[in-house]
Amino acid sequence: MKKIYIGADSAGFEMKEMLKEHLAPEGYEITDLGTDSTASCHYPLFAEAVANAVASDPDSLGILVCGTGIGMSMTANKIHGIRAAVCGDTFSARMTRMHNDANVLCLGARVIGPGLAKDITDLFLTTGFEGGRHATRIAMIRELETCGKISR
Repeated sequence: MKKIYIGADSAGFEMKEMLKEHLAPEGYEITDLGTDSTASCHYPLFAEAVANAVASDPDSLGILVCGTGIGMSMTANKIHGIRAAVCGDTFSARMTRMHNDANVLCLGARVIGPGLAKDITDLFLTTGFEGGRHATRIAMIRELETCGKISR
Protein backbone atom coordinates (compact mmCIF):
# COMPACT_ATOMS: atom_id res chain seq x y z
CA MET A 1 0.00 0.00 0.00
CA LYS A 2 1.43 3.36 -1.08
CA LYS A 3 1.63 6.12 1.53
CA ILE A 4 0.45 9.53 0.33
CA TYR A 5 0.91 12.79 2.25
CA ILE A 6 -1.46 15.51 1.09
CA GLY A 7 -1.79 19.18 1.92
CA ALA A 8 -3.34 22.38 0.62
CA ASP A 9 -3.88 26.01 1.41
CA SER A 10 -7.30 27.67 1.44
CA ALA A 11 -7.40 27.94 -2.38
CA GLY A 12 -6.67 24.22 -2.74
CA PHE A 13 -8.74 22.90 0.16
CA GLU A 14 -11.75 21.76 -1.89
CA MET A 15 -9.59 20.05 -4.53
CA LYS A 16 -7.58 18.33 -1.77
CA GLU A 17 -10.79 16.98 -0.24
CA MET A 18 -12.01 15.80 -3.66
CA LEU A 19 -8.70 14.03 -4.32
CA LYS A 20 -8.79 12.27 -0.94
CA GLU A 21 -12.27 10.99 -1.74
CA HIS A 22 -11.12 9.92 -5.22
CA LEU A 23 -8.04 8.08 -3.93
CA ALA A 24 -9.57 6.38 -0.88
CA PRO A 25 -11.10 3.43 -2.80
CA GLU A 26 -7.71 2.73 -4.42
CA GLY A 27 -6.26 1.60 -1.09
CA TYR A 28 -3.72 4.37 -0.59
CA GLU A 29 -2.79 5.24 2.97
CA ILE A 30 -3.53 8.97 2.95
CA THR A 31 -2.29 11.36 5.62
CA ASP A 32 -3.85 14.82 5.43
CA LEU A 33 -1.50 17.51 6.76
CA GLY A 34 -3.97 20.38 6.34
CA THR A 35 -5.44 22.90 5.90
CA ASP A 36 -8.83 22.03 7.28
CA SER A 37 -10.98 24.79 5.75
CA THR A 38 -11.18 27.54 3.16
CA ALA A 39 -10.11 30.14 5.74
CA SER A 40 -7.12 32.19 4.62
CA CYS A 41 -3.79 30.58 5.56
CA HIS A 42 -0.13 30.47 4.54
CA TYR A 43 0.74 27.81 1.95
CA PRO A 44 4.42 27.44 2.98
CA LEU A 45 3.35 25.79 6.24
CA PHE A 46 1.56 22.98 4.43
CA ALA A 47 4.20 22.60 1.73
CA GLU A 48 6.85 22.25 4.42
CA ALA A 49 4.80 19.68 6.35
CA VAL A 50 4.17 17.48 3.31
CA ALA A 51 7.72 17.82 1.97
CA ASN A 52 9.26 16.91 5.33
CA ALA A 53 6.95 13.90 5.65
CA VAL A 54 7.88 12.65 2.16
CA ALA A 55 11.59 13.32 2.72
CA SER A 56 11.54 11.21 5.89
CA ASP A 57 9.46 8.42 4.29
CA PRO A 58 11.27 7.59 1.01
CA ASP A 59 8.65 5.12 -0.21
CA SER A 60 5.89 7.74 0.00
CA LEU A 61 4.67 10.43 -2.37
CA GLY A 62 3.16 13.84 -1.72
CA ILE A 63 0.39 15.94 -3.20
CA LEU A 64 0.12 19.69 -2.65
CA VAL A 65 -2.65 21.96 -3.90
CA CYS A 66 -2.80 25.75 -3.93
CA GLY A 67 -4.20 28.29 -6.38
CA THR A 68 -1.54 27.71 -9.05
CA GLY A 69 0.67 24.96 -7.59
CA ILE A 70 3.68 27.23 -8.03
CA GLY A 71 4.07 28.49 -4.46
CA MET A 72 3.73 24.97 -3.10
CA SER A 73 6.35 23.70 -5.56
CA MET A 74 8.81 26.47 -4.79
CA THR A 75 8.49 25.85 -1.06
CA ALA A 76 8.56 22.04 -1.19
CA ASN A 77 11.68 22.08 -3.36
CA LYS A 78 13.58 23.85 -0.55
CA ILE A 79 13.43 20.61 1.46
CA HIS A 80 16.41 18.29 0.92
CA GLY A 81 15.40 15.19 -1.05
CA ILE A 82 12.24 16.66 -2.54
CA ARG A 83 11.60 16.87 -6.24
CA ALA A 84 8.27 18.66 -6.49
CA ALA A 85 6.67 19.34 -9.87
CA VAL A 86 3.71 21.48 -10.87
CA CYS A 87 1.66 19.54 -13.40
CA GLY A 88 -1.22 20.91 -15.41
CA ASP A 89 -1.44 18.10 -17.96
CA THR A 90 -1.20 14.32 -18.02
CA PHE A 91 1.95 14.15 -20.17
CA SER A 92 3.91 16.22 -17.61
CA ALA A 93 2.59 14.08 -14.76
CA ARG A 94 3.79 10.91 -16.47
CA MET A 95 7.17 12.32 -17.53
CA THR A 96 8.00 13.90 -14.17
CA ARG A 97 7.72 10.46 -12.57
CA MET A 98 9.42 8.52 -15.39
CA HIS A 99 12.32 10.92 -16.00
CA ASN A 100 12.62 13.12 -12.89
CA ASP A 101 11.49 10.68 -10.18
CA ALA A 102 9.41 13.52 -8.73
CA ASN A 103 8.08 12.66 -5.29
CA VAL A 104 5.66 15.55 -4.77
CA LEU A 105 2.90 16.55 -7.18
CA CYS A 106 1.74 20.17 -7.05
CA LEU A 107 -1.59 21.17 -8.54
CA GLY A 108 -3.26 24.51 -9.19
CA ALA A 109 -6.90 24.46 -8.13
CA ARG A 110 -7.51 27.74 -9.99
CA VAL A 111 -5.80 26.41 -13.12
CA ILE A 112 -7.23 22.92 -13.70
CA GLY A 113 -10.62 21.34 -13.08
CA PRO A 114 -11.45 18.33 -10.93
CA GLY A 115 -11.53 15.79 -13.77
CA LEU A 116 -8.07 16.73 -15.01
CA ALA A 117 -6.77 16.87 -11.43
CA LYS A 118 -7.90 13.27 -10.90
CA ASP A 119 -6.29 12.11 -14.16
CA ILE A 120 -3.01 13.89 -13.39
CA THR A 121 -2.94 12.49 -9.86
CA ASP A 122 -3.70 8.94 -11.01
CA LEU A 123 -0.88 9.05 -13.58
CA PHE A 124 1.55 10.56 -11.08
CA LEU A 125 0.81 7.88 -8.50
CA THR A 126 0.90 4.91 -10.87
CA THR A 127 3.88 5.79 -13.07
CA GLY A 128 7.28 4.47 -12.07
CA PHE A 129 10.76 5.87 -12.49
CA GLU A 130 12.59 4.60 -15.60
CA GLY A 131 16.08 4.80 -14.12
CA GLY A 132 18.94 4.39 -16.58
CA ARG A 133 20.32 7.70 -17.84
CA HIS A 134 17.67 9.45 -15.75
CA ALA A 135 19.17 8.00 -12.56
CA THR A 136 22.45 9.74 -13.39
CA ARG A 137 20.60 13.03 -13.67
CA ILE A 138 18.78 12.52 -10.37
CA ALA A 139 22.15 11.81 -8.76
CA MET A 140 23.37 15.12 -10.16
CA ILE A 141 20.40 16.92 -8.61
CA ARG A 142 21.15 15.27 -5.26
CA GLU A 143 24.79 16.33 -5.54
CA LEU A 144 23.71 19.91 -6.21
CA GLU A 145 21.50 19.79 -3.10
CA THR A 146 24.37 18.60 -0.94
CA CYS A 147 27.33 20.63 -2.07
CA GLY A 148 25.94 23.38 -4.29
CA LYS A 149 27.60 22.18 -7.50
CA ILE A 150 27.62 19.26 -9.88
CA SER A 151 30.81 17.32 -10.55
CA ARG A 152 31.43 17.19 -14.25
